[in-house]
Amino acid sequence: MSIKDSILAAALAAVLPFMPAAYANPETEPESATVSEEVSETDDSAQWVDPEAFVASLQLQTGRIVLGNDLATLNLPESLVFLDSENAQRLLVDGWGNPPDDVPPLGMILPAGVSPLADESWGVTVEYEDSGYVSDEDAADIDYSDMLEDMQADMREANTWREENGYETVELVGWAASPHYDAEGKKLHWAKELKFGDSETNTLNYNIRVLGRKGVLVLNFVANMDQLAEIEASVPAVLAATDFNPGQRYAEFDPDLDTVAAYGLGALVAGKVAAKTGLLAMLLVLLKKFWFIPVVVFGWLFKRIGLRKKDSLSEPASEPVVVAAAEVPPQEPVQAPAQTVMDLNKPDDADKR
Repeated sequence: MSIKDSILAAALAAVLPFMPAAYANPETEPESATVSEEVSETDDSAQWVDPEAFVASLQLQTGRIVLGNDLATLNLPESLVFLDSENAQRLLVDGWGNPPDDVPPLGMILPAGVSPLADESWGVTVEYEDSGYVSDEDAADIDYSDMLEDMQADMREANTWREENGYETVELVGWAASPHYDAEGKKLHWAKELKFGDSETNTLNYNIRVLGRKGVLVLNFVANMDQLAEIEASVPAVLAATDFNPGQRYAEFDPDLDTVAAYGLGALVAGKVAAKTGLLAMLLVLLKKFWFIPVVVFGWLFKRIGLRKKDSLSEPASEPVVVAAAEVPPQEPVQAPAQTVMDLNKPDDADKR
């Protein structure tokens, strides 16, 4: 099997958890023939990019970076570089093989002097949640040990739903780094250690949240568990480099003008752990090895995978692949599965605290 075929096969294996969703949702059904024909079609039309040329095409920035519409500023030291939104999306999708996001990040922080395609590479996606002013009044009262136990229990409950619907289970092993809140800088950071299915390698989920007047800057590290020491050494530089601009700062909150978020610090850490989240193992960190799978391939993988719905209905099913409609309460519809590690950390309405 050629390298090209091996990469495509790996990509197919990565998206197999999507099969139940393809059966359940008529909008995902293919418009033509068979999977094998689509593979051949896509394989022939794929355009493959030279890795060195791809890296050279990324427009790395240094020094002072203004995010959004004068929202915040990154003052990067020489050890860090930055990719704007467009180039960050290119790296995540075309370079690291992740599913494209409808809303790309504001940008991405990378270590200077390291190729983003090297095994030792890592990155920090930068996003903004316009969720309102998050009160930190409960900061001193949060028991993160108790919170961890609750999150692990929620994850076990969620795994029941995932198994029933054909998705890989997710185990929250514990804190890779206990939550810490800098009350003066209004910055919160923590790390989770996750285990997906039978994977022999656990996943690092390191997070930073910077509180602002009207929302939260969301910084998520994309790295492997064995890079924890390096990431922890880099966290202080990332924290020091990130601040809201005047007019957007936490201390400038005006209760007469600004909206207060419906959740506090606890929800930022607990994240999205509702039982019906249906998290998939499509994490950015796990897909760093799938380099240069063309966008045309991903278009097929996420829109064409599976058999035609009418064909699947004509065949006797040996076991159910979706939850019967009667089993899902009308007032609590099943949510679409999260595709990335960032989705795991977004506060869910059912878990705001």
